Amino acid sequence: MTVKLRFALILLFTALLGLGVHAQPADKWVAAWAGSIQGPYPVGNPSAQPDLRLAFPSAGTGARDQTFRLIVRPDVWGTHTRLRFSNALGTKPITFDGVFVGLQRGSSAVIAGTNQPVSFAGKASVTVPSGESVWSDPVALPFAETPDAIALLGRKLAVSFHVAGESGPMTWHAKAMNTSYVTGPGAGSVGHSEDESAFPFSTASWYFLDAVDMMASADTRVVVAMGDSITDGTGTTMNGDDRWADVLARRLHAAYGNRVSVINAGIGGNQVVGPPMYSSQKPFPGGPSAQARVERDVIGLSGVTTVIWLEGINDFSKNGEASVEAVQAGMKEVIARLRAKLPGVRLIGATVTSALGSTSAAHGHVEQNDKRRALNEFVRTSGLFDGFVDFDKMTLDAASGGMRSEFVPDSTTGSPGDKLHPNRAGHLAMGTGIDLGLVVKP
Repeated sequence: MTVKLRFALILLFTALLGLGVHAQPADKWVAAWAGSIQGPYPVGNPSAQPDLRLAFPSAGTGARDQTFRLIVRPDVWGTHTRLRFSNALGTKPITFDGVFVGLQRGSSAVIAGTNQPVSFAGKASVTVPSGESVWSDPVALPFAETPDAIALLGRKLAVSFHVAGESGPMTWHAKAMNTSYVTGPGAGSVGHSEDESAFPFSTASWYFLDAVDMMASADTRVVVAMGDSITDGTGTTMNGDDRWADVLARRLHAAYGNRVSVINAGIGGNQVVGPPMYSSQKPFPGGPSAQARVERDVIGLSGVTTVIWLEGINDFSKNGEASVEAVQAGMKEVIARLRAKLPGVRLIGATVTSALGSTSAAHGHVEQNDKRRALNEFVRTSGLFDGFVDFDKMTLDAASGGMRSEFVPDSTTGSPGDKLHPNRAGHLAMGTGIDLGLVVKP
């Protein structure tokens, strides 16, 4: 081999090596957690909520000079995070300061040395007008320098923030199925403390914080589970992370590692088309309809690639009483917006599980079940979706037409169950029954 040829090969190898380096996908923001907002506290459907009269004496006053420590579980990790705070359903501007994010140790304690200060446009505080939301600046997470580390799997963030003055009606997500913490009124800004002593009150809900992003590789896929209380987790275990979307997430992580994130956008009591009007002055326990909230709760999240939509049973309840045709039209309208705003998004319909014979006063009647079955046929055969998940088939007792008996007892409180919300075993069957290839195309 001549010197000239050897030199040419070296140049070619160097060029190819450089091309390979530059071909690596860049990082991007991806949704790692969300808590879809549904109304001003206390309007909503929380599960296993403690008595909050001492923490929040007046719903109209809301939080007063107190600090929240919300516990959330990111589904993917990154070296940097950012937080979205919402005052979308408040009635006055709210000032947040003393904001920190750290790694939860247990209860309201934070692991020493992990609590990082959070800023907004370079400032330590931010005032969010009524009806609006704001993203924080990027925050470095030194403890997540290796996002794929096995030690981070299932770990939770403690997001602390202080409400200066009075918040007024608090924008919240009622059914967290997860315990968070708050100081008493007038306790001041204590989010910097890694100790648990400043947070005497617990809550089963999330307030103001509605999204957490992580900086992740550009090939990370984000799957959003949109729905009602069945997606939100009624009937599953508190702090168990065993909703069907959680089960699906663990299966996807086993297959794809830290390259997929599953986001729960369920709201207890939510409907596809109802209520027709929603405001902080006239709220509804199930939150704004799917039509009204899809921009914020799905399209407004970072990096969404797939949506699984399970909804409709509440539209046919005695609180909804919508026609099958109205719900079908609502689904078509939402799907059209998703395809227009998220080009290439994969949309998966889910059949609605049976509520026949439910002990809930609003559910369980024959007319509701007939409408449910008609909607399920639409999901299976209309061609509106790119595919469907047959939750109905997974949970149905063919003999009775209701839910299978082993899925009825409530795992949250240990009650007999309501024949509407699947328990932990039911969610396990639903989450394990999903074809991963349907959700995430190779």
